[in-house]
Amino acid sequence: MAIPLNDFNPPSRPIDAAALQALGRRVLEIERDAVAALLPRVDAAFVAACRLMLACRGRVVVTGMGKSGHIGGKIAATLASTGTPAFFVHPGEASHGDLGMITRSDVVLGLSNSGETTEMLTILPLIKRMGVPLIAMTGRPTSTLAQTAEVHIDVSVAQEACPLNLTPTASTTATLAMGDALAVALLEARGFTPEDFALSHPGGTLGRRLLLKIRDVMQVGARIPKVGAEVTLSEALLEMSRKGLGMTAIVDADDRAIGVFTDGDLRRVLDAGVDIRRAKISEVMTRGGRSAGADQLAAEAVNLMEKHKITALMVLDDERRIQGVIHMHDLLRAGVV
Repeated sequence: MAIPLNDFNPPSRPIDAAALQALGRRVLEIERDAVAALLPRVDAAFVAACRLMLACRGRVVVTGMGKSGHIGGKIAATLASTGTPAFFVHPGEASHGDLGMITRSDVVLGLSNSGETTEMLTILPLIKRMGVPLIAMTGRPTSTLAQTAEVHIDVSVAQEACPLNLTPTASTTATLAMGDALAVALLEARGFTPEDFALSHPGGTLGRRLLLKIRDVMQVGARIPKVGAEVTLSEALLEMSRKGLGMTAIVDADDRAIGVFTDGDLRRVLDAGVDIRRAKISEVMTRGGRSAGADQLAAEAVNLMEKHKITALMVLDDERRIQGVIHMHDLLRAGVV
């Protein structure tokens, strides 16, 4: 007979908000202490594990069963995205063919809190026969997995956050934290740069910030607001209105930028009582003006605009010929800001 879900382990009494908060805080305190206890274990074994992975000519193969497997997948993903080629192999599937994914050039990182997980122990002889270096992260230094590995990193915890001391909680947090420590240590040792990170994350915000060039998002051709130095201020304002970027470049006969006029400049000349129909744009423009190169990163344009409190930049070549204009709106649309 099926047991109704609402009749399965009903709470014996209502639990108030304060009790729930206390339970949540207790979990975080236990897991905080578990991570803090790892600090002295970043020792010679940690260094040896790093050296094995740095020397690896293939990939780091992370494996683990159950909750350790879920943590292993995250560790593999973190390694792969920070310059250490890695992937996850399920130990149960490994003994049914997936072990062929491991080559003699690889390093295996095996995770198991007990160090006695059946599926892990089954593939140990095969890993050893191949001569593949094995790094183990377990909660029991005397376990079979720990003793078989070339390097063992102790991630044991005093207690799980689960009140029954059964559900992997503090132990998985500790393993994940140690995995992050390995990944970041390797990242630094490899000289991994933000640009390297962006290349493996082209769809992310950082990728867009570090890979996108100004030429990819600037306004070009007929969309560029520009006028000659001989036009009147009123004619320049018409050009600004047509292009809608709040500015116009002022160019000479060879299309070289000699200045810029912005909405801010307009407010200043109106306050000064300048006749917009008679004044020449060359008389009221800002000479020179802020500019950038088309091959600069779009993120650099953001920095320039923020530094000088402006919303648009002229994009010039080495001879100051105007190639385009980039506006803060262009950067917002591109996801750079």
